Amino acid sequence: VQLQASGGGLVQVGGSLRLSCTASGRTRSTYGTGWFRQTPGKDREFVAAIGWRAVSTYYADSVRGRFSISRENTKGTVYLQMNRLKPEDTAVYFCADRSAPTGPVRIPSSYEGWGQGTLVTVSS
Repeated sequence: VQLQASGGGLVQVGGSLRLSCTASGRTRSTYGTGWFRQTPGKDREFVAAIGWRAVSTYYADSVRGRFSISRENTKGTVYLQMNRLKPEDTAVYFCADRSAPTGPVRIPSSYEGWGQGTLVTVSS
């Protein structure tokens, strides 16, 4: 299943954006979904993750308290609400589904279905 991230754009410091992650094709993984971000020359960085039933959520320290991850399984969509954005949040944001019920939540190799990301630019 290929996932598609959308909702990025240009926003000023302190502004907000909501990203969406949707799936095309057959039913997506039920092991949870994660958001990652990447800037040129750097490794993909964990941002947030959520379990299939949305009981468990995980955040990077750099976004905790500003970002919120949620999901609507009836729509097959996972959201990332980003508030109080900072210039250092500028990156291409990707979503992916976990490939197994166990394993580290915060590393890219635990995920599959990476699609094209969406660019978020925070201007100062």
